[in-house]
Amino acid sequence: MLKTLAGNDFLIVTVLVFVAIMLALESLYLMWRAQKGPEARKFHNRLRVLTAVRDITPETQLLKQRLLSDLPPLERRLQSLPRVRGLDRFLLQSDVGWSVSRLILTCIAAAAGGWVVAVSVAHQSQLVGAVAAAVLGVIPIWYVSLKREKRLKKIEAQLPDALDLITRALRAGHAFSSGLKMAGEEMAEPIAAELRIVHDEVNFGVSLEQALTHLSDRVPLTDLRYFVVAVLIQRDSGGNLTEVLGNLSRLVRERAKLMAKVKVLSAEGRLSAWILAIMPFALAGLLNVMNPSFMSRLWTDPIGISMIKYLLVMMAMGVLVLRRIVRIRV
Repeated sequence: MLKTLAGNDFLIVTVLVFVAIMLALESLYLMWRAQKGPEARKFHNRLRVLTAVRDITPETQLLKQRLLSDLPPLERRLQSLPRVRGLDRFLLQSDVGWSVSRLILTCIAAAAGGWVVAVSVAHQSQLVGAVAAAVLGVIPIWYVSLKREKRLKKIEAQLPDALDLITRALRAGHAFSSGLKMAGEEMAEPIAAELRIVHDEVNFGVSLEQALTHLSDRVPLTDLRYFVVAVLIQRDSGGNLTEVLGNLSRLVRERAKLMAKVKVLSAEGRLSAWILAIMPFALAGLLNVMNPSFMSRLWTDPIGISMIKYLLVMMAMGVLVLRRIVRIRV
């Protein structure tokens, strides 16, 4: 009998411990979801982007004090620097979630790491260390620029569908702000977040003109500025906004088709530019593998070092010229 009671007690304790662990895990999951989940992240992104525009009117000044750094001394220092708000807007357009201080410190750390590796580890000259530091220090900015370009291209591709959705909402009898809300709820990211921000600003008391101006500041796209200008002109002079947005949607689609056609026609020139830029380095590596003593004079002899310096400068100029030739703007 005692053994049976002891076994039952052990079973009850085991079940209670299991239930307690499951409840603890569920609590941790709910806490994580409330702070870092998709909905919380979307909400924080909307607030973060909403506080990043340049308007200083009394209606919006309290909502737009975005911190440049989590450290107060560094925040005060960054506030005194010129063009720091432009850098902050550049980060917001890329949607990487970085602050200005994080970008600057990352660039400094990467440059210092390149200097240490080149000078102390690889035992190269101070000039090589400076070049390595400059190259590695620019990599974080290059990464943010790529993210920004990718996001803006995605918004540009989504814009015609968003205009069509707003046009259908207007034809159904909805107001323009309601059409923006519908587009923000039904479209995919990242354009949905931008349209929701415009609707939220209008609800917070900002005029539609200011909200659309903020949108053109956050998303520096020519097609989107056409949309903003068309809406503002229609509100001042009147007219059929539905027809204007429909024509604008067709214009954006035709422009995208033309740009795709130009990209296809210029593919041969871009490929030739890549081949001409990569071929010298590929041939130098191949010759170094086949005949190391022949190629070693380029970096051991002073004349060879001077030749490499002048050749690199001339190749950089040639790459810039080729880039200008194959880059066709529509």
